[in-house]
Amino acid sequence: MSAPEDITLRTEGLSMAWGAFKANSDISLTFAPGVRHALIGPNGAGKTTFINLLTGFLKPTAGKVFFGGQDITGLAQHERVRRGMTRTFQINTLFAGLTVLESVALAICERRGRGYVWRRTVAAQRDAVDEAMALLRSLKIDSEADRLTRSLAYGKQRLVEIALALATQPKVLLLDEPAAGIPSAESRELFEAIAQLPRDVTILFIEHDMGLVFRFAERITVLVGGKVLTEGTPAEISADARVKEVYLGEAQHE
Repeated sequence: MSAPEDITLRTEGLSMAWGAFKANSDISLTFAPGVRHALIGPNGAGKTTFINLLTGFLKPTAGKVFFGGQDITGLAQHERVRRGMTRTFQINTLFAGLTVLESVALAICERRGRGYVWRRTVAAQRDAVDEAMALLRSLKIDSEADRLTRSLAYGKQRLVEIALALATQPKVLLLDEPAAGIPSAESRELFEAIAQLPRDVTILFIEHDMGLVFRFAERITVLVGGKVLTEGTPAEISADARVKEVYLGEAQHE
């Protein structure tokens, strides 16, 4: 196990049950700063439940979540966001009537405690606009800055969601199937943008496309039946006979 200062996020015996049904059982994982970590497994393996436990959307029936060495198991979702843990779906609606630039600048103003400026004009917040443009450039969507968010293709909207999440300046970014519903060419573009995010952001993502997983992940955890089957590098996971038996063969034929 890594030293505490080398761990951004850690779970200890994390479990979630509804009656006799155990969605997650005794999950103990660590996530190093800056890692690109994929969570994979068959449908019903408990991947989204695990993300829900990390973000405080669900309260575990057992176990703990540690963030930056502190026990955050009892913290509410917004308190976890304030500490640096952000999930894209927590910003569950884009600002349909605003441009991409206005949307991201407004999210930055909210982070700074100046969200009230929308009643006047976001454009007056030059520093927020400059930071927003830098974010859009990092995701290669600065060319879309003046377009209304509702007019964008779905893949571009997902990138705007990520920009909104990054506006909170997270230490950990959680992505639940970011490429779902996106054509393959756009999903590659999406993940290439994600791969270029700063190394001070730890990324944990759920993804069913194994091509994307093995191309972009540095560590992979496999969940089966709500439990950790194994964890390792992409090379270790692809060579693991148990993973091939319970998941990879199925995933490759989806």
